[in-house]
Amino acid sequence: MTHVFRLTPLAVGLLMASQAAIAADANPTSLPPAPEFEARGQVQTLPRDRLFDFRALEQYQEPAWVREKVEKGVLPPVEERLPAEPLVFEKAGMPDGIGVYGGVLRHVIGGRPEGWNWAAGQTQGWGGISYTVAECLTRTGPLFMLPPDEQEPLPNLARRWEWSEDGRQLTMHLVEGAHWSDGAPFTSEDVRFYWEDNVLDPNVATFASPGTYGEGTTLEVVDEHTVRWTFQDPASAQVLFQMAFFSFCPGPAHVLKEHHPRYNEANSYNDYVNALPVDELPIPTMGAWVPTEYRSDELVLMRRNPYYWKVDSAGNQLPYVDEMQFKLTTWSDRTVQAVAGSADFSNMENPANYVSALQRAHAEEAPARLEFGPRTVGWSLDLNLAEEMGTDDDRQRAIRQLNRQLTFRQALSHAIDRQALGQSLVRGPFTHAFAGGVFPEGPAVDADSVVFYGYDPELANALLDDLGLKDTDGSGLRNWTEGPMAGEDLEITLQIVNEYPTDVTLAEGLVAMFRDIGIRLIPRPMSGTAFDNREGSAQFDMLIRRADDHIVPIQTGDIFAPLHEGTPVWHLGSDEFPRELMPFEQRLAELMTTYQRETDGERQAALIGEFNRVFTENLYQIGLTSAPGALIVNKRLKNVPAGTPIRTYQWAEDALIRERLWTPEDQQLGELRPETLPVGRD
Repeated sequence: MTHVFRLTPLAVGLLMASQAAIAADANPTSLPPAPEFEARGQVQTLPRDRLFDFRALEQYQEPAWVREKVEKGVLPPVEERLPAEPLVFEKAGMPDGIGVYGGVLRHVIGGRPEGWNWAAGQTQGWGGISYTVAECLTRTGPLFMLPPDEQEPLPNLARRWEWSEDGRQLTMHLVEGAHWSDGAPFTSEDVRFYWEDNVLDPNVATFASPGTYGEGTTLEVVDEHTVRWTFQDPASAQVLFQMAFFSFCPGPAHVLKEHHPRYNEANSYNDYVNALPVDELPIPTMGAWVPTEYRSDELVLMRRNPYYWKVDSAGNQLPYVDEMQFKLTTWSDRTVQAVAGSADFSNMENPANYVSALQRAHAEEAPARLEFGPRTVGWSLDLNLAEEMGTDDDRQRAIRQLNRQLTFRQALSHAIDRQALGQSLVRGPFTHAFAGGVFPEGPAVDADSVVFYGYDPELANALLDDLGLKDTDGSGLRNWTEGPMAGEDLEITLQIVNEYPTDVTLAEGLVAMFRDIGIRLIPRPMSGTAFDNREGSAQFDMLIRRADDHIVPIQTGDIFAPLHEGTPVWHLGSDEFPRELMPFEQRLAELMTTYQRETDGERQAALIGEFNRVFTENLYQIGLTSAPGALIVNKRLKNVPAGTPIRTYQWAEDALIRERLWTPEDQQLGELRPETLPVGRD
């Protein structure tokens, strides 16, 4: 089930002040009720202690063919490869119980790996590859299956921790005796190297920043398996969320250090970032499978990690599945193949596929099952609020000033027919209007926290008139009437990723709707890489962005709240171009900071409710439409948790705990490289 913190009398009191800020000329309303539809999965929760524990078992097992490698002297015995106290997944927490070894897990993805140096910010193509190779200090993906009062990050590479009484120190104890897949020990040095030589190094673009953990935060190595964090201000469990994927996932220091300019003066930072090329395999990982083969635009093949540090409660070293395959095609093909049974898994996020996928899944002979979750897949229109950063001319600077005016943002919101946009993606009851901010169907807020500026093109035109933007030449387009752009048509560029059909469809709808209010919207389609580069350097007027991170703000709030110069991406700042936060942005930062440090559940609900109201009433993003994602899983896979959402704290590839998945022997598929193990890197 979905757990929602409902607004309490305390929350209502906190929200009263924000309502006065609504502009009198606009027409804010409540979010209309969402349409109901079938095929939603139901989560079955379980206590944390039924999921896993760290402890020693009397004996351990491994696949028979791996044991033969041990007998031949290729590998040490399994007891020597495992930690003294491995992570033990409990049978009681497995939907289908203890599994059997063997078989293949088949993924299909549209991304392509840049390289294997995730510590330096390289991506592996998404779609599950990065989750496979990068293990992190904590883990949050499986939290969706725990009860509301146990929603704190799970131990992972950090097996336990304790706080000082004043909340300024956090001591973490790492898994003792764990190894990288090449047999090298995992130690505090891997954590220190990632922190000091990646996160803190301004020349390395990691997935975390020093500000993620609070300015002035330091890390000290206590011993080989213990590290201690010291914070300038009292911290909270929110810091632990920032130590999960992808923020704090150490790379192999024993391999990477020799490539880093700090330890090798002959190397540049570019050399370091590209130290683990995509085609030089295998690479050391702490994950359950190790990349062993890469075929460009065709396949990434992974084999089981003989040093993996997790077992089941019967002592079987995980994973159960011997081989992982990632077919490199397109994102739309992923869903097609999963429904057809030629792939085992897909997060169905493209609404255009919903109806046909449901029809196929309902057939008796269908190879896959399909479950929809809440509407936590959404798209927003992001207006660049940075006044100078990324601008090249007067037009761009004028657009930025316009974007910063609430009346302009209200006019745009009133010009958008969100029902029509949703129906252009998929017919039926799937989509619903999205106002921006935190998803009201997620676990953090409900619709009472949303201020909505619905479709009213007549009002949109009136608001634009009040701003002095009028058609002075009879062309049907509004003109600037003052400043350096006086007399010019109001033209705005819209950046989109041309690889995403949904974004293209939404852009087409916005072009027509904005034309009705006298604005020429000019789509600028580009590759995902170019999109990310321009977004990260503030080189855009507006863009369409999927709001992936607006579900669990305790973990991702720094992504869409202005907590430091690097967030949110629609209002960046730099040393050269420091940003100027508007008053409501300052309030958002205060609310998010307080919320993430708060431990009382009622107070948290009130704070995040007020945050969402301030966010939506000021249209910090202009929400477009939202839809439910659907998880498609092949029926032969066992131990898939019921109701697994495609994303809550993490994407489903992490949430469903793939190392526990297994298939019955009579349903196992042939492996491309049977009975082979990854060997150490030269």
